[in-house]
Amino acid sequence: MAQKVLILGASGMLGTDLQKVYPDAVCRGHELDITDEAAVFSFISDLKPSLVINAAAFTNVDGCEDHEDLAFAVNGEGPGYIAAVCHEVGATLVHYSTDYVFDGSQEPYTESDIPNPINVYGASKLRGERAIMAAMEDYRIIRTSWLFGQNGPNFVDTMLRISDEMETVRVVEDQYGKPTYTVDLAAKTLVIANGEPGMYHITNEGVCSWFEFASAIIPNVEPCSSEEFIRPAKRPKFSVLENTKTCPMRPWQAALKEYLGTKNMETSL
Repeated sequence: MAQKVLILGASGMLGTDLQKVYPDAVCRGHELDITDEAAVFSFISDLKPSLVINAAAFTNVDGCEDHEDLAFAVNGEGPGYIAAVCHEVGATLVHYSTDYVFDGSQEPYTESDIPNPINVYGASKLRGERAIMAAMEDYRIIRTSWLFGQNGPNFVDTMLRISDEMETVRVVEDQYGKPTYTVDLAAKTLVIANGEPGMYHITNEGVCSWFEFASAIIPNVEPCSSEEFIRPAKRPKFSVLENTKTCPMRPWQAALKEYLGTKNMETSL
């Protein structure tokens, strides 16, 4: 019997690539409000999928500081509603979380390290993790970081855009993490969904600062400190996720090269 798959957040950056991995999946974007408990229960109960992949989230880190209630509703309560009905219908749940559940005080972080978020986004995503774990056992929570890909705002596209608008682009050099290509993350999701339940740290390989990442994208970049570039949400200084459970993905440099190639193709058309 063919597996019935439901992708939530299917219109987003990661969701778009998940659709390529699961071409026969039922897809829902903003038309299904995951903060509406009754709507979530009704839709999933009627569909009875065997696998639910939740890529829906409020990912604007600074925006979460200004809209805390919405952040906790989407990132915290919504995943709990999804998990509860998945448990009821016997579906496996794959859910995405973030490196920002950690405070950046150690290096690197494994799946068993204790979270301690320092901003609203991280705190809301941690609440979602805990809501899922309280509701069911057949879950795979994938913590990831620094996503870039088609069909969504991301750091790479931002750098390309403002590089043409500004003589010099200043980027912080004292925050470290691992960039992750959504194409690679979507492909890895297929492996994890068929693996053991639990927590996973999945990124492309290689650690860099935001400045080093930017330097691989544009030529006119110069470093600055976090203190010189104040943002509404505090960022962890070192939020590197270590994968201890699956085969590593390719280096971020190789993934970035492929993505920039797709951008160049778009420009030439």
